[in-house]
Amino acid sequence: MPHDTSLYSGRPSDLIGKQIAGYRIEREVGRGGMAVVYRAKDLRLDRTVALKLLAPELARNDTFRKRFTHESRVAAAIDHPHIVPVFEAGETDGVLYIAMRYVAGRDLRHLLDREGPLAIADATRIAIQVASALDAAHDHGLVHRDVKPGNILVAAGTDSDHPEHVYLTDFGLTKKSLSLTGFTTVGQFVGTLDYVAPEQISGRPVDGRCDVYSLACVVHETLTGRPPFQRDDDMALLWAHQYDQPPALTSQRPELAEPVDGVLAKALAKSPDDRYESCLAFVTALRAAATGVVAAGHAPTQVDMRAVGVPRHPGPVPEPPGWARPVFPGSAR
Repeated sequence: MPHDTSLYSGRPSDLIGKQIAGYRIEREVGRGGMAVVYRAKDLRLDRTVALKLLAPELARNDTFRKRFTHESRVAAAIDHPHIVPVFEAGETDGVLYIAMRYVAGRDLRHLLDREGPLAIADATRIAIQVASALDAAHDHGLVHRDVKPGNILVAAGTDSDHPEHVYLTDFGLTKKSLSLTGFTTVGQFVGTLDYVAPEQISGRPVDGRCDVYSLACVVHETLTGRPPFQRDDDMALLWAHQYDQPPALTSQRPELAEPVDGVLAKALAKSPDDRYESCLAFVTALRAAATGVVAAGHAPTQVDMRAVGVPRHPGPVPEPPGWARPVFPGSAR
């Protein structure tokens, strides 16, 4: 008897008020190619949660279903202040679901769409929280592989020194590191093209350094308003990630310190061996380059800009027409 997939495929309004696996759907809060996320009420514990329903074809694949259940349990075991806690994961009526803490706020995608590029202090403060979460996942043997602004939630912080609290989400869709390629067994690419590492594209084994690359793409976008590579079609974009060199940050933000270009070039290196070993190492180097402060015991990062193909600029580059320094809500200048 075929599974009923109407829980996922119906119109969003069809599920409002319905009960699914002990959760009452209240409203839709997000939708992507692989899942729909709802705000829901946990009827057993009387708390609000984010309930993600995965596409039905994923549940029909036995390998994916077992892997999803296992890795959701691993993700649920990670206790980290910048990882959205996973409460439960399972299957109901042929649809895989995962229940997580509901985070009031918005994601970085909406923030960038509304505010535009961020100040370097704001961008690095957000990035270091994401980096801490990613490194914690790597310590548990998980590689996120889909780091993007839409998976970075920005909630209200505690004070002027901590104006936002950042959460990384979607660990229920991660894939175990080292042994898996960039494609799932149901033929779907894992990752978002604007932020995908070269080794994911070529199907090579991946580790946490692919998340370093993706985080660097996100940082580039937070500082310039666009990811490092923009092309007219998907194939050209995939080619760019594998073979083209990213533009220098200072070509779009000339007020940034020139060493920042070298840090991004290293984080976006085509070979994982040429990148930073961890996400925190990358963001720490970025902050040091931006401020001119060198961490104790660490020499400044030196990157031969000619070797990596990043152009050097003899002088200041005019700001693009209409560009204005953004004001990030609540941040201290």
